[in-house]
Amino acid sequence: MFNDIGPLEVVTLVVLAVLVFGPDKLPKVIQDVSRTIRKIREFSESAKQDIRNELGPEFKDFEFEDLNPKTFIRKQLDNEDLGLKEIRNGFDLKKEMADVADAVHGRDGDSAASSGASGGSGSSSAGRVDMTKKPEKPGPSDPPPFDADAT
Repeated sequence: MFNDIGPLEVVTLVVLAVLVFGPDKLPKVIQDVSRTIRKIREFSESAKQDIRNELGPEFKDFEFEDLNPKTFIRKQLDNEDLGLKEIRNGFDLKKEMADVADAVHGRDGDSAASSGASGGSGSSSAGRVDMTKKPEKPGPSDPPPFDADAT
């Protein structure tokens, strides 16, 4: 619970507690605080148990820590039943970007790969687009690209 408190901070808290409550009242204050913390924990555990009983047997392995979004997502990503690892490993972002760039420029993926491999002036090499190069501006005699979706 208090993993980030160092020894110097603990000593400071003890000295402060002795100064505020005094050495004669400090043991009673510590007992009262520990009793209050124990009652809060018992209340919390009984509330969790009541919720589990009300949810029924299908939620017997329900953990309240799963309500934290980070924990829930981490648990679901580690779950092998969903097949997310296969999807993540089967997705090649560079290939997808190259396909999109080829579609935008009106080239087939195979012709772009062959022009790049033959040393042509295409901006792709073996089916990949070099995203660091600036696109070539069309000359005065080149017509603007036709976009069928825009018309």
